[in-house]
Amino acid sequence: MQRSTTLTLDSAKVLRSNLIQRPKARSPLLMLSAEKDGCRSNSVYNPYNDRVYETKSDFSGYRFLGSSGKWFLVVDSRMKLYIIDVFSEKRIDLPPLESFKGSHFKIWREGEENVKHMLMDDEDPFCDEIPHAAEDLRGRLWVDDKNGNYVVVWQFEMYPFLGFCRTGDDHYREIPTELEVQRELRGLNDMVLKGYNLYVYATREFIRHLDLSGQDEDGFKDVSEKHRLPMWRPSMTMKERERMKQKRSIPSNKGIAVTRAGQVLLVFTYDLGTSESHRMFHLYKRDPKDLDPKTLDTRLLEVHSLGDEALFYDLGITVPADHTLGIEPNSIYFTRDDRICHNKLSCLDIGVFNLATKTVKRFHGLSNFNFNDAQWFLPS
Repeated sequence: MQRSTTLTLDSAKVLRSNLIQRPKARSPLLMLSAEKDGCRSNSVYNPYNDRVYETKSDFSGYRFLGSSGKWFLVVDSRMKLYIIDVFSEKRIDLPPLESFKGSHFKIWREGEENVKHMLMDDEDPFCDEIPHAAEDLRGRLWVDDKNGNYVVVWQFEMYPFLGFCRTGDDHYREIPTELEVQRELRGLNDMVLKGYNLYVYATREFIRHLDLSGQDEDGFKDVSEKHRLPMWRPSMTMKERERMKQKRSIPSNKGIAVTRAGQVLLVFTYDLGTSESHRMFHLYKRDPKDLDPKTLDTRLLEVHSLGDEALFYDLGITVPADHTLGIEPNSIYFTRDDRICHNKLSCLDIGVFNLATKTVKRFHGLSNFNFNDAQWFLPS
């Protein structure tokens, strides 16, 4: 868990640089967000030199939803979405939420700071109108480093549809997560956006894989693999159960990540109640033979090593390790494990977990600051 702190980001300017300096490309940074008396402030922490930098622009009116390279998907208090460059004044205005076009749901604006959605049902003209504020939005972003093309995916948390747009779109398209979706692929526990590929961890623990590069009316295509059984974690041995019991491990959350090769990993997180490490991770993948119809054993395989890659759980992807950039191999960079679907007891916990040693590296310089949220990002 994040240690108790004594200074706010605003009151600790003496410890900070005045302007954020452009770091090496792909060096991991933390976007820190603080909120006090309804006012937000943001700073950037560089673990390489253990310093906090003020952002060059004023981002106090934004909530940070997700990132890709130096770009962040943000929403302001008026429920307007933007893509911003944290190192410059660049900002891309995205279509308004009420531009959403779908066959099942419609969205409209209610005042300056709220929007509503409802199910379009000819058989029930009195469907509930659901109001939303900026705090209800969850999102993923991908920006192409070469040409600047982007994809944005968002959701009102816990509601059965997604909205998405691509470069040049003037509206959002609808992706249903319940209606007209194959039973095994319904719902959403987590999602990862990697290029034009959207991976959805469905409620029944199957993976729904959507290609968002299509040019047809829907704009997406379901390219999910056909598996017979969900991504169920293998049963622990008696020895493993005893070891977890001794460590007082409490299952915290499960989500997904996607490797550079496009393989989906199931990520299990555990809280360690009495350990200084606080956090433990287990990774699993499907056995390739699972697609063989003759295969009876469909249990997942535990991933004991990421090799020369590191997993950034906020982004849901792995990247090449590079000691010169501060990216440690076979490690998981984490902040919170409920970025898309919040837990009732949500906890900010920042560190780097080494899969080989099962130890957590902490950044004690952060203990001087008081903040509500933090996200790892990899500026390009």
